[in-house]
Amino acid sequence: MAHNYKNAKVDLTTTNATVLYTCPTATTAIMKSILVSEDSGNADTLTVTITDAAAAVFSVFKVKAVGANGTVEFLTEPLVIEESEIIKVTAATANRLHVVASFLEVS
Repeated sequence: MAHNYKNAKVDLTTTNATVLYTCPTATTAIMKSILVSEDSGNADTLTVTITDAAAAVFSVFKVKAVGANGTVEFLTEPLVIEESEIIKVTAATANRLHVVASFLEVS
């Protein structure tokens, strides 16, 4: 079994759902951290979802607040992501939030 530590980053320039991470084939990922930083001086909110292999969408965080110029760690426990599952993030306002996820891929 291979173990690879990785990260994924997005600058949310729209209010559309944006893919943060897609778990590769024959892989399980253990997401350890989802950091969200607000860089415009205005409080904002973020929604995080996971889409499974059958295209069903599940809310992980619904409209979670991030203070002006603040950084928030969303995860308090690891989140297991299975093969082909997709983590998406959606900002309430464009051009305010950056998201960085840290995870371990096991294949």
